[in-house]
Amino acid sequence: MPSKISDIGEKLLIKRLLSKSKNPRYNSFLDYNSIKSLSDDAALINIGDHYLVACSDMLLQSTHFPKEMDFYQIGKKIVTVNVSDLAAMGAEAIGIIISMGLPKNMLLTDFDDLIDGILDNCNKYEMALIGGDTNESSQLTLTGTCLGIVKKKNVMMKTGIHPGDIVAVTGPLGLAAAGFITLLNPCHDISHLKENVINLVKKHALEPEAKLKEGIILAKTNSTSSATDITDGLFSELGELIDANNNKIGFIISQEDLPIPKEVFDIAKLTGNNAMDMATTYGEDFELLITIPTHLFNNLKTQISIYKIGLVDSSGEIKIIDKKGNTNIITPQGYEHLK
Repeated sequence: MPSKISDIGEKLLIKRLLSKSKNPRYNSFLDYNSIKSLSDDAALINIGDHYLVACSDMLLQSTHFPKEMDFYQIGKKIVTVNVSDLAAMGAEAIGIIISMGLPKNMLLTDFDDLIDGILDNCNKYEMALIGGDTNESSQLTLTGTCLGIVKKKNVMMKTGIHPGDIVAVTGPLGLAAAGFITLLNPCHDISHLKENVINLVKKHALEPEAKLKEGIILAKTNSTSSATDITDGLFSELGELIDANNNKIGFIISQEDLPIPKEVFDIAKLTGNNAMDMATTYGEDFELLITIPTHLFNNLKTQISIYKIGLVDSSGEIKIIDKKGNTNIITPQGYEHLK
């Protein structure tokens, strides 16, 4: 019986695609980093002393938008997911092109709310809506192609990690997971939680924010040896960094140092979930995951909010030291399309 793409999932499917593109085709717009960035968060196009940075994301109503997400929030999210990829490369945003598959019975008021969300987030990230296309679709489908720019000497990529580097994230983990669990499982009794706690986690789920300013600062200070954004879960992204560096590096992560807010533990307990899993495998946090040479870490902490969560080694594995001091080897896991 022929194999189906669901047998391997999104990540192996992308590796399969890249293996068919392994013969580099350099030209005046594609240099060594352009080819190397095929497995990165965005593509790099050579334009002199800078790279034009291009990325694309597709969102479908059936898989990306819970019914609690309104059209204004949907519009914001298609911008956020694309800008987050620019942030991971250290690029400043220029603009976004959005193609829309629209159900023909969509209300005009809903369409207006969708566009307002897109435009408001474009304004937030100091960029423009510069084009797109519309077509009829059985479900709302949005594809964004985002453009940014970064100096060549400042670009951040997934490669370049060295044993001894510090592993860090730019913010708390698990709040989006807590929000989605709260939204998607209304039968759980969380009524005694304070309203501001419920609003906090729901906002992280429904209105995520890209760490664009942090990415630009990281790039301009040349402080990182690698960077990516956390969309599919911390462990999944760590696995991608290992792959990008040809399995020559690994990670030792301290469970004690993971920035998991109290709200995540509270909601995990009430809903029968595991807070550690929520923080490391659910994804949708949109924080940046970075590695930093040890001697640059303290100075960087004075410029942006970052949390040290571990160190790089040369094991080719992800190891986590739990709160009892035990070391466990982790299999990269997180959200994956097509499985």
